[in-house]
Amino acid sequence: MIHGIHHTAISTVDIERSLRFYRDLLGFEMIYSSAWEIGTKGAGRITGLKDSAARLARLKAGNACIEIFQYSSPPPKSAEPMRPVCDHGITHICLDVADIDAEYEQPEKCRDDVPLPTTGNGRPASDLRARPGRKRCRAFGSD
Repeated sequence: MIHGIHHTAISTVDIERSLRFYRDLLGFEMIYSSAWEIGTKGAGRITGLKDSAARLARLKAGNACIEIFQYSSPPPKSAEPMRPVCDHGITHICLDVADIDAEYEQPEKCRDDVPLPTTGNGRPASDLRARPGRKRCRAFGSD
């Protein structure tokens, strides 16, 4: 029986920047962080990559977990920074919040040292949507 989604994995070019965004700005809790080097037993079987090496962090907010990976081997291909949302891959993450207006009014959410991601077409990644009878959500484009 499937209960839901356990976590989403995101590969990034800069894990520290991603941590500043998800952990420091949005308040996700760090569950664990780790790394593996080339030749680590089992890494190839798990990732499907030969000679992989990476850093990883798992973060949690409510019942949602995100795993962030920064691979050093094999060399990752650069993603198109302005890729359209119709291209394959994760296009956004939508966070369910109790009060979107209150989220934006928190001064610590407006820090200059943690730039907000943008969407594939260059728009700011925050997307406010009021759904009748439901909470509002805040969506962030992929980094």
